[in-house]
Parts: sequence; structure tokens; C-alpha cells
Amino acid sequence: MLEPSNNNELPPIPAKRYFTIGEVSELCGVKPHVLRYWEQEFTELAPVKRRGNRRYYQRHDVLMIRQIRGLLYEQGYTIGGARAHLSS
Repeated sequence: MLEPSNNNELPPIPAKRYFTIGEVSELCGVKPHVLRYWEQEFTELAPVKRRGNRRYYQRHDVLMIRQIRGLLYEQGYTIGGARAHLSS
């Protein structure tokens, strides 16, 4: 699921159940506003929202974000192309 090239430059994912948007931003190398935008574009990406509409990402969400990041930033996919690639 995750391309090997991503593993070298990104920090390892800690053994936690939930991550805040700031933690995910650091783990995946993208800004928080980009994560919020990707939530709108990729239906597979749906973090748990709790009190005060705060987002809590799980491990599978972090892996999905890393895969999306690899498709968009490293392989040159468009948003639509990445969406089609993930759904297939």
C-alpha cells in the first residue's frame, strides 16, 4: 500500500490509537489545511470527529494519507487520477 520511497523520508508511525491533525501533519509531511482539503476530495479519508469538531486520525488514515501524498507529490498524479487509482 505504501511505496518504499515514502518510508525513507517520513518518520515512523508511533503505536497510538488516535492522532491529532498536527501530529498527522508532521508524520506525513503535509500542512493541516492540505489534510482538510484531502478529506473533501477523497471519500476513503474520514477521520473521527469528536467534541468541538476536532479530528482524530487512526493508523489506517495515516497510511492512506501517506499513499495519497506519494501519488500526488512523487508520482505526479492529479487529484482525480489519484482518486481513481485508490478506488481501483
